[in-house]
Amino acid sequence: MITLSPRSNISFSLTLLTPIIAIFFTLVMGLIIFSFLGYDPLKSLYYFFIAPVSRPDQVAALAVKACPLILIASGLVFCYRSNIWNIGAEGQLVFGAIFSGWLALNFLESNSFLLLPCMMLVAILGGMFWALIPAILKIRFNTNEILVSLMLTYVASLFIDFLVRGPWRDPMSFGFPLTPTYSDAALIDRVYIPFVGYIGQLHYGVFVALFVSVILWFVLMKMLPGFKIRVTGESSSAAIFAGFNPSHVTIMVMCISGGTAGLAGMIEVSANIGQLQPNISFGYGFTAIIVAFLARLNPLAAIPAGLIVALAELGGDSVQISMGMPKVVTGVFKGLLLLSLLAGETFNRYHIKFDFKKGNK
Repeated sequence: MITLSPRSNISFSLTLLTPIIAIFFTLVMGLIIFSFLGYDPLKSLYYFFIAPVSRPDQVAALAVKACPLILIASGLVFCYRSNIWNIGAEGQLVFGAIFSGWLALNFLESNSFLLLPCMMLVAILGGMFWALIPAILKIRFNTNEILVSLMLTYVASLFIDFLVRGPWRDPMSFGFPLTPTYSDAALIDRVYIPFVGYIGQLHYGVFVALFVSVILWFVLMKMLPGFKIRVTGESSSAAIFAGFNPSHVTIMVMCISGGTAGLAGMIEVSANIGQLQPNISFGYGFTAIIVAFLARLNPLAAIPAGLIVALAELGGDSVQISMGMPKVVTGVFKGLLLLSLLAGETFNRYHIKFDFKKGNK
């Protein structure tokens, strides 16, 4: 039998050392896997970890890839810290894009500087709206928020598919399921540095994600709402005894996570796509769940965690393009990296005891 017992004290040095050991273990296993499959192991690791960040524009691509992951994971942390399991951030991202897209498509001729902030606000409301459905059902009928939020993701995907193929389709799209292109006022600009120019695809939405992550960390760790969330997650009985209403906490954390996911959807479309289409996300809502736990349920730590996961994604693409490595191999390596990091976190937080006693004969 294997038992896990929480450590009474987790040292800061061990916290820093654990991910380093996990990454080192992944590198060693990667060398073995790539050698066994006939690939140059050192060259494979170069294209996986070094090539994606070898130029400034590639570093910018990494930040752009991590942007929605950081945003969504920072919001999901609030749910998971309160033991509310929101698995439907992907659908909330889609609804944030739908709500902001509705506003953009109704002001195609607008040049107002207020359009973009209004789209952000509407996107947050859209994500909140879709997240409130499982929250209300859980409070009113004690439904399982995991199943409801997950199933709503597929409803959202079908709904945006209906919109872009039907009422919102651009008549000039030659039959493709695309909406009209947003006006310039509805697009997020790329970052321009005087005397340097544009740095790849880096856009201002990345800074929005970093700002939101810092603000959410402050709310969770330094403010009363965050204290309510943490107490409710530790013990619902203690929260009730302290006068906190678990139903209110459920509504609050679902709104926060849904709002950040909706904002991520709006940024992804306005910064990188410029119009609505059937597929606006590459599974960011699901991948952000891994980021949230990799960040130890800390909004601020979601920044480096999001960058690590984004590097794994870009590294997999780089190895496939440069070395012709099958996607399944890069998927195994990415999975090994994430598994090592999460396993290291488990060893960091818990004592693992093995009981080898034999049963009575």
